[in-house]
Amino acid sequence: MKSSSKQKSSVLKIALLATGFSGIVAEYILSTLASYFIGNAILQFTLIVSIMLFSMGLGSRISKAFSTHIVLYFILSELTLSLLVSFSAIIAYIIFGVTNNSWIVIYLLSIAIGLLIGLEIPFATRINNEFEELRVNISNILEKDYYGSLLGGLFFAFVGLPYLGLTYTPFVLGIINFGISFWLFYELKYKLTQGVQKTLHILYAITAIAILSGLYFAKPLVLFGEQSKYKDKIIYSKQTKYQKIVITSWNEWYSLYINGNQQLSTFDEYLYHEPMVHSVMNLSDARNNILVLGGGDGCAVREILKYDDVKKITLVDLDPEMIELGKSNAIFNAINENAFQNEKVQLISKDAFTFLENSDVTYDVIIVDLPDPNNVDLNKLYTKEFYKLCYLRLSDKGVFITQSGSPYYATKAFYCINKTLETASFHTLPLRNQILTLGEWSWIIGSKDPISLDDFNKMSFESKNLKWLNKEALPGLTAFGKPLIDTTGIEVNTIFSPTLYRYYQQGNWDLY
Repeated sequence: MKSSSKQKSSVLKIALLATGFSGIVAEYILSTLASYFIGNAILQFTLIVSIMLFSMGLGSRISKAFSTHIVLYFILSELTLSLLVSFSAIIAYIIFGVTNNSWIVIYLLSIAIGLLIGLEIPFATRINNEFEELRVNISNILEKDYYGSLLGGLFFAFVGLPYLGLTYTPFVLGIINFGISFWLFYELKYKLTQGVQKTLHILYAITAIAILSGLYFAKPLVLFGEQSKYKDKIIYSKQTKYQKIVITSWNEWYSLYINGNQQLSTFDEYLYHEPMVHSVMNLSDARNNILVLGGGDGCAVREILKYDDVKKITLVDLDPEMIELGKSNAIFNAINENAFQNEKVQLISKDAFTFLENSDVTYDVIIVDLPDPNNVDLNKLYTKEFYKLCYLRLSDKGVFITQSGSPYYATKAFYCINKTLETASFHTLPLRNQILTLGEWSWIIGSKDPISLDDFNKMSFESKNLKWLNKEALPGLTAFGKPLIDTTGIEVNTIFSPTLYRYYQQGNWDLY
């Protein structure tokens, strides 16, 4: 009997380990989904975690209302948790595909999962009270739940998100919960009547069929939800460790999206890359050593390689999956003209900020081709601290350029970037161009000496075989007119005061 009691207690603790594991991973899944669908990653992670913790407390309070049949309620909670966790991503994607209010469903799922976890911990403690004294019981139950949270966090970071993605990771959790729940049912069924046991056998069979069916249909269901938000056909979709990459197709044209935001279209990407690259390549006194931060699509490198005197190009992109696409994907090989295969190009998968901090190399040209600062992580790469690092790594006569978003959709963000560069000791020259698929877009050139507008307008590209940029287009690149809104009082963007991120969120993106 003693051995049997110990075994039953162990199963309860393993069940709580699985609950902690599933709970923390569910938090991360829902937070990642909310960041992808709604944006504002830090806010979404904060809200989801806070909501789930509050709901766990509420679930614990509600558990007081159950005074009998605790084993039955615990098993039912485990079964329900298995289903909810398994289908959390699919539900969110389907709702995302048919309505703009997917955030409501994500928050409701957070509440429901939190409530179930909050119910299970007190239930398990009360059941285990039969096998262990209170002092040991509470310690062991909570210990296993917290250990499960650690294992869940490690699993999500190093296995779930990078290898299984948001499509299949939830089903792994559901299957784990389901299996341990059935084991628990087998160990504790002596506490249940024959009629309840038969009912639970039927519920387990239904739940198993539901989870396996969901696993089988997961990919097409998620694709349905995603496809509903894109006007063109999705031909590639992957959730990497760092971001969601989607490629769509229309006729012979392809578009790249990162976290739902369009980065380029093969229809008109040259309207973006030619002004950005050839302006700084012509203004710099030397072009021996070039640094590209971001630009994993390879188009910027393609333009740089049109200069024969370039000796080395270093491209640094955080996401190795994006670099691999630029290097090996047939679509990108076609648009970047196999730029990443050139012997002059060195590809590095690393955070741009960290790379510059640890570098002592001086570059003649630095090109920052990163996504817009629509979250705090990207905001770091538009700060005074980051631009100071760029300034230190730039040769005395070298030239720097960064993409700076839309001067019209996010006017304050554009002027904030310019002011931040000036605070980092750069002399600046803003550029703009109409990108047909993106709208009005901008870049800001920086150098250690003042930039002459006359020198800029005298640049020549006739020998470079460009698709759009020519001498006649140059005056238009620096012609902005008056800002559309009041830009007085624009603050400098720093790591400790991420004002740019706020300006970007407040832009007129509903007009985009």
